[in-house]
Amino acid sequence: MLLTITNCALNPVVNHHGVHNLNLKQSKIIIGETNKNDLINIIGPPMIKSYIDENVLIYIEKKTSSSKLSKLGKQKLLVNDVLILNFDNKGFLINKLLLSKEEMNNIDFEKNITGMNLTQKSFIVQALQTIRSSIDDPLGKKRIKNK
Repeated sequence: MLLTITNCALNPVVNHHGVHNLNLKQSKIIIGETNKNDLINIIGPPMIKSYIDENVLIYIEKKTSSSKLSKLGKQKLLVNDVLILNFDNKGFLINKLLLSKEEMNNIDFEKNITGMNLTQKSFIVQALQTIRSSIDDPLGKKRIKNK
């Protein structure tokens, strides 16, 4: 029993996703000097490539840890870094942006709600009424009888 207790560690389990030590690795990247091949040697292949612009590469680092027993195992976010790199057409770095967990939480969302204006003249209302009438009377017999 003593052997079992001494082998059990109470250290928290840290789950890691993405590039390890992204903050340290990004300091080795120099704007204007680093190209895409150097970047792959320093950090590795990018996690995300932009669909719109293939000269934008994104790296992510996320570390979570299980919290105390009193919180029933909820995950606590330790590190959440995103590195966004922009390259020119020749493949040289022109801009880098490192976003940390604290910077990502400062997003204000608009609280105003856009209302829908559905009137009798609205295209959506007319389309739904046409569908409803064709479902109610698929052969058109009721419309002929009412005339």
